[in-house]
Amino acid sequence: MKPFDVSLSDIEAARQRVSGLVRRTPAFESADVSTRLGRRTVLKLEALQIAGSFKVRGVFNKVLSLSEAERAAGLVTVSGGNHAIALAKVAGTLGIDALVLMPKITPRFNIDLTEKYGGRVELCEDAAEAFSKAEAYGRAGMLFVHPYDDPAIIAGHGTVGLEFIEDFPDLTHVFMSIGGGGFIAGSAAALKAKRSALAVYGVETTGAQTMTEALKADAPVTIRATSIARTLGAPFVTNRTLSAAKTFLERVILVEDKPVVDDLLWLLQTEKILCEPAAACVLTAAESIVQTLPKDAVIGLVLCGSNVALDDIATWRRQFAL
Repeated sequence: MKPFDVSLSDIEAARQRVSGLVRRTPAFESADVSTRLGRRTVLKLEALQIAGSFKVRGVFNKVLSLSEAERAAGLVTVSGGNHAIALAKVAGTLGIDALVLMPKITPRFNIDLTEKYGGRVELCEDAAEAFSKAEAYGRAGMLFVHPYDDPAIIAGHGTVGLEFIEDFPDLTHVFMSIGGGGFIAGSAAALKAKRSALAVYGVETTGAQTMTEALKADAPVTIRATSIARTLGAPFVTNRTLSAAKTFLERVILVEDKPVVDDLLWLLQTEKILCEPAAACVLTAAESIVQTLPKDAVIGLVLCGSNVALDDIATWRRQFAL
């Protein structure tokens, strides 16, 4: 397996490129979460990012790296989640045509947001068909923007790590969710470059454990996601993101959907922060191992996104009611 190919200098260049186009999202010490975990805990609020998640960071970096001819040809991608929404937002901001191929099971909420920001949506039977069609559109001249296996996308996402460690340089343990692995790859690379002793933990939900299975097999494995955390439901990680996980992560923690929904509701009630399951799961994971961490640990939780329909939250509450 090739070494991970995104460097700190790539991430720092990405920050310069996207400056003024994305938010430097707030990070703050949470008294309530600190009390609950029994350790000083800091929250990084990518849930307040433009278009509702960290994804615009990578997409802006990628698109701004393209030539005028490449932009003029139009962009195509595969996503039923935050990458779709982000690509539509970035393309709309920059006046570029964007086609998003989505599985038919994509929630209406995500389709509506993608179209609201100016993206054209084409529904496919499943992710496999969507990737196949994306390759065909690429051969026809459009530029395929991969949702996570792209150095420019990963470098843009890494700017989250730079911001977090700058705002709280005494962080010792950081928890981040994993979908296809591009977000944690870039951010962990930045965090570890700035503070090598810092421990980074990946988090997945049961039914969306693409990285867990890849680490077991020491190779990408295709899964069919069943977790309610839809934005973690990448069908596979890649050799690039697997390499990053093996290089930077302490371990990957697997959590169940029900306690994640409980923590989503707790964060909304206690911190007044709306989170996706893909964001709330980091609290669930941290609590599951916190007793093994030093009493003087400084825990960082990256709350990666907020694109969730209130109707879905109501459905999950009924689904997991005792």
